[in-house]
Amino acid sequence: MVNEHEHEHEEEQYITLVDENGNEQLHEVLFTFDSEEFEKSYVFFYPVGSFDDEEEDVDIHVYAYIPTEDGGYGPLMQIETDEEWDMVEEVFNTFNEDQEDEE
Repeated sequence: MVNEHEHEHEEEQYITLVDENGNEQLHEVLFTFDSEEFEKSYVFFYPVGSFDDEEEDVDIHVYAYIPTEDGGYGPLMQIETDEEWDMVEEVFNTFNEDQEDEE
C-alpha cells in the first residue's frame, strides 16, 4: 500500500543538503509518500529555481527516510534494492501522469 502526500504550492517545503565541502544547497519538496511494504517514507525534491528555465531538464532527487516524531524528514537514506526502485519509479510515473492530466 502506498500513500501519497502531495504538497500544494501554498505549503512549499524545503530541504537543505550539505555537500562534502560544507556547501548548503536548498531544495524544494515535490511530494512525499509512504510505503507500508518497505516501512519507509520517501521524498522527491529538486534544487530551488530548477523550473525557472523551462528548456533545461530538472534534476529530481528521491530518498527514503523515517519520519521524526515532530513530522520532520529525519536522516535521508539512499534507495538500495531494485524492488524499492521499481516501486518508487511507479509512484513517480503516476505522479507525472496525474500532473499532466491536471494541465
